[in-house]
Amino acid sequence: MENPNTVVGDDGGSDRPTIMVTNDDGIDAPGLQALVRVLVSTNRYRVWVCAPDSEKSAVSHSITWRHPLSAKRIDINGATAFAVSGTPADCTSLGISKALFSSEPDLVLSGINMGSNCGYHIVYSGTVAGAREAFFNGLPSVSISYDWVGGTSSINDFTLAAEACLPLISSILVEIKNKTFPQKCFLNVDLPTNVLNNKGYKLTKQGKSIVKMGWKQVSSDAQGAQMLSTMTMESNSVASNPEDNSVSQEQLLFKREVRGGHVEEGETDYCYLKQGYITVTTLGALSHADNDSHTFFKEWLPMVADRTSPSAL
Repeated sequence: MENPNTVVGDDGGSDRPTIMVTNDDGIDAPGLQALVRVLVSTNRYRVWVCAPDSEKSAVSHSITWRHPLSAKRIDINGATAFAVSGTPADCTSLGISKALFSSEPDLVLSGINMGSNCGYHIVYSGTVAGAREAFFNGLPSVSISYDWVGGTSSINDFTLAAEACLPLISSILVEIKNKTFPQKCFLNVDLPTNVLNNKGYKLTKQGKSIVKMGWKQVSSDAQGAQMLSTMTMESNSVASNPEDNSVSQEQLLFKREVRGGHVEEGETDYCYLKQGYITVTTLGALSHADNDSHTFFKEWLPMVADRTSPSAL
């Protein structure tokens, strides 16, 4: 018997490509709402949304295994949308599975994230994981992030970021239709803070930039910092709450804090982003070490076997 809650069709028409949107900031996040609104306004796409029901930043590619997920229909004008009690990877997996929607989307977009996702932070990013999960399942996908800066950026910048991505999205769908879009990668897109005056698209490579994190002991849950994304932390964003329970003598609480950062020079995603470009980085799923490391262990491993032989003991 067919599930009566499954979306069987969409009155948008089968002649239009279908884009599914997810994110890690939650379905109510301004970045996702702006992206969906801009996509719908073109009247060129069927738009589906399958996104977390709450904020899930920096969860990486974690998935839900031990209990069922709930999916609640949400009203987003012009789109068919569900809020899901899972991670970004869960949402993509469910959304493309044909268990929730009646077919696979043509393209999966994850974002727009509040905060950039470059360098090593790509590993932590739930936004990137939403796109990576689609890639795992053979579907074209793009993760999209905006380099939000507190005190400088505004909510309207998400709309500008979405509009700046439209030519890229349209061109990707042409390649998909022509069956010429590469199947061995997915794309990670970061938009600069001054997105209105961006310098255009720039093909980049993943760098090694990272925000150095440490830990400090605190006396209640109210102390510490709020993580906006894998690249953005506001250290003074959480006010003390007298109703929060203090730490007992048997319990120690620790919260992360920013200790600095490392940014490499060169033709990398973070460097070009800070120069004002919309960076487009091709990503895969395999984690290769550098050639020097491989060479070292190629020579080292046989010696380990020799040392563990009975004659060497």
